Amino acid sequence: MRENDVRICEKYALTVAEAAVYFGIGEKKLRSMIEDYRHLGLFIQNGVKYMIKRQKFEAFLNEAYAI
Repeated sequence: MRENDVRICEKYALTVAEAAVYFGIGEKKLRSMIEDYRHLGLFIQNGVKYMIKRQKFEAFLNEAYAI
């Protein structure tokens, strides 16, 4: 790890690939959730790239029974 790298667990927002590793959810499922739950404010769109707000998404998953 380089000096200015930030650990995934400390990042504000994660890429879909990082979130897949961190949460143990497939990238395809995460992309589907981005479309289905766009209105909840869990995601940020940066051009064509989506970022997942880590803490908000964690809170969402803590309350979910199924995804």
